Amino acid sequence: MQREGSIGGSAAIRIRATGSALLVAHLVLVAWFTLRPLDVPWVPPPNLRPLAGIRADLALGWPAAVRSLGGSLLLLAPLGVLLPVVNGRLAVSPLASLLRTTAAAALLSLGIELLQTGVPGQVVDVDALWLNTLGVALAHLAVVPAGRARLRRRAERERPAPLPRDEPVQGRTPTIPRVGIAP
Repeated sequence: MQREGSIGGSAAIRIRATGSALLVAHLVLVAWFTLRPLDVPWVPPPNLRPLAGIRADLALGWPAAVRSLGGSLLLLAPLGVLLPVVNGRLAVSPLASLLRTTAAAALLSLGIELLQTGVPGQVVDVDALWLNTLGVALAHLAVVPAGRARLRRRAERERPAPLPRDEPVQGRTPTIPRVGIAP
């Protein structure tokens, strides 16, 4: 049975299946990128002070800061679109969708940062947690509300015309003769 407010039909199944496949592929890429051991001669200490890494990146100059901060913003940004696509619900509050997607991204980013503590060459950075979550929220705000509005308009156009009031909605109900219990 179809959920209330979800995308209808076989197109919904294809969209959700494609979104699920893209989500898994993206998470595999993120895991490979963030959790593979690196052979580096020197590793900076972990950054556990909020905004210290962002200040340090900005002190390097704009090109290096854009590369570093942009990479952190874009790492998990596709989740802002893929998580709502996998969910597939159209009739959901935009704020609830944003909060749910952002919370899932924050937890995933926190998990990545915690797993990096045991990976050689990878460094824990609390600013990456903030930037990853911000990237997901920005991607969600940029794409999902407009996409849901478009899908709702298309669903309204494709909705079948209502039946006239004088005709019954359902046909005559068949009556089945009762069978008594044999002695």
